[in-house]
Amino acid sequence: MAEATGLREMLHNRGYARLLVASAVIGVPIALACFFFVSAQHQLQHWVWETLPKKAGYDQAPWWWPLPALLLAGLILAPIVTRMPGRGGHVPVHGLGGPVLGPRALPGVVLAAVATLPLGVVLGPEAPLMAVGSGLALLVLRPAQREAEPQAAMVLGTAGSTAAISTILGGPVVAAVMMLEAAGLAAPRIVILLLPCLLASGVGALVFTGFGSWTGLSIGALSLPEVPPPASPDAGDFLWGVPLAVVLAFVVTSMHRIGRVTAAWTGRRTALRTVLCAAAVGVLLAAYALLTGRTPTEAALSGQAGLAELAAHPHSWSVGALLVLVLCKGLAWGVCLGSLRGGPIFPALLIGAAGGIAVSGLPGLGTTPALAVGLVTAAAAITRLPVTSAVLAMLLLGPDAQQQMPLITVCAVVGFVTAELLERPPGEPAAGPGAGDGAPGVPGAGPTGVAAQGADGTGGAAEGVGRAGRGPGAGGGAAPMGDPRAEGGRP
Repeated sequence: MAEATGLREMLHNRGYARLLVASAVIGVPIALACFFFVSAQHQLQHWVWETLPKKAGYDQAPWWWPLPALLLAGLILAPIVTRMPGRGGHVPVHGLGGPVLGPRALPGVVLAAVATLPLGVVLGPEAPLMAVGSGLALLVLRPAQREAEPQAAMVLGTAGSTAAISTILGGPVVAAVMMLEAAGLAAPRIVILLLPCLLASGVGALVFTGFGSWTGLSIGALSLPEVPPPASPDAGDFLWGVPLAVVLAFVVTSMHRIGRVTAAWTGRRTALRTVLCAAAVGVLLAAYALLTGRTPTEAALSGQAGLAELAAHPHSWSVGALLVLVLCKGLAWGVCLGSLRGGPIFPALLIGAAGGIAVSGLPGLGTTPALAVGLVTAAAAITRLPVTSAVLAMLLLGPDAQQQMPLITVCAVVGFVTAELLERPPGEPAAGPGAGDGAPGVPGAGPTGVAAQGADGTGGAAEGVGRAGRGPGAGGGAAPMGDPRAEGGRP
């Protein structure tokens, strides 16, 4: 009763009403900014990997194409991560979270994403988009207001980042569920935080979709225009699907562990080692092309286009090519997680889908169930958000996904539990990067880890109530999604 009374009082509070209005209003400029952000990235990606090779006399990018492209990406990124405010964004191996990057960090985040992701970096645009969304949202508040009202800054920053990521995930539903599941707050606090996020993401998705139709520009959002024919899962799909989910979760977790090792290695002599990591990624992408005789573009980049092509024509790859894709792209993704800048989710989805389709010829396992298992397991293993992963997989598979719902939900849980158990041995102390130095008492906010804005405008982490920590002292900062080591010590 006391919590319900507090919620009603908050909904009648004029300050919270103004926050809701601000959340709806900021969805429009954030959506427009994100539209041009992803459109520019998509056009540059098309120019680097399709237009330029053809102008050079090749039908498609040759096997050696990733070598100079990724070397150039490393050379561009090195001064950004060592000299610019915000260091170009969060290190992706720590998930989408961490303290919010304020307006001062936006130039570095945008430059790192637009200048390096189109060159073949095996990361997605979701983390830079969330940083842009939260940074633009906090421009509504003056620095003095951000310091005086840290909780309002936290909610507004979370709404901005949710509005931004909803544009690339195809709508506000997945983004809202992601925020809800990752926040782990008590019921009234969920409502208080969820309403601004729904308003901002709903308005932003509407503007984003309408503006895209009006301009005709392509943005490369995560979607599967064509999927394999629908098929109801049977006993064979479950008998193969559950072990497959365990194997895929092991693969994703292993690559994530490579990212943690890489992040520790690049902590010293960062500029030189960032360039070396980018060059190593180029070698892995070239190796994929040499081993399979296919274009290196399939292993490069975030994987949205490759995932759509794989879902539409799953049998155009041989089993060997799919396994090599999982190996080479997975290793390249692991290196990128710890050294370059971008989002961790999109490449994981392609790796999971490729692994699932590679074994879809097993007796009793169909192509559609194998694709569903691959998508949901990879998403659950990298985000540690099983409900969000299940919703995302069902939206990607389209109207026929309801038939796969039992298999999707089971494998979401299997992937999540397997990844949690494999992440570190039982009893190992948590020593993640969640420590912050912001104002105490301000909760972390879901997948973005948005915390109170720092006095310098670059963000300061606050005492966290992320997915694991719920209450005073439960966490030293906003818990980065995808790295359980930063979540209050929960194995």
